[in-house]
Amino acid sequence: MELTASVYYDELVARCKQGDALSYERLYKQYAKAMFNTSLRIVNNVADAEDVLQESFVAAFKLDRFDYSSTFGAWIKRIVINKSIDLLRRKKLQVIHIDEIPNDITEEIIDEENLQLKVEEIKKAMGILPDGYRTVLSLSLFEGYDYEEIGEILNITGSTVRTQYHRAKQKLLHTLQKGGV
Repeated sequence: MELTASVYYDELVARCKQGDALSYERLYKQYAKAMFNTSLRIVNNVADAEDVLQESFVAAFKLDRFDYSSTFGAWIKRIVINKSIDLLRRKKLQVIHIDEIPNDITEEIIDEENLQLKVEEIKKAMGILPDGYRTVLSLSLFEGYDYEEIGEILNITGSTVRTQYHRAKQKLLHTLQKGGV
């Protein structure tokens, strides 16, 4: 009988709980690169992403809190995202609340379809966004979270997330159109 990926990883987790070093290594090798990239998109610093990755796997490998209600991959991803956001908070992440946004800001209409850019230019432009904007965009576009989930993660309202998302997207597109990267 062929094992599904989910059953295979559940078996690896069970073996890790019994102290099997090879299973720890296999889980790490399976998820480390993706989790590093997840963290890097949020913290925008290689050294910080490496630190988050290490802290996340140390926390995850304790495994006493893992209850199989989700996959190990989803569980470690949540740990990585939370630790990445905690790092930004420790570095004074500034989240702009909707009440603090001036009413007289005009919104530019940007023709996204005509915007032809290389992936590297987009990565550079994402890198110069303020931490709060970059975090909201990354969690939405790359990690697939909806506004309410992002709000829970960042401890802000869904409407604030929506506003930040749209402003971050505008700022990103404006930066790319200006060639400011």
